[in-house]
Amino acid sequence: MALTAVKIDNEILADAKAYGEAESRSTAKQVAHWARIGKIAQDNPDLTYEDITEILLGMAQAKAGMTTPYKFG
Repeated sequence: MALTAVKIDNEILADAKAYGEAESRSTAKQVAHWARIGKIAQDNPDLTYEDITEILLGMAQAKAGMTTPYKFG
């Protein structure tokens, strides 16, 4: 992945630092997280933030093999 410098407003950067610390992410990772969530939200305007994070968590759990087979009846 190529790294590119991007200018970010100081207020957004300060918020990213605070949120990142609370979520155990670096400031850069927090900005990337917000960008990912924002892109998903823009592509899926009917989803709430909670919907998006639950879907992402489910996808990560499935990828990690943390699933149980569905049993009908």
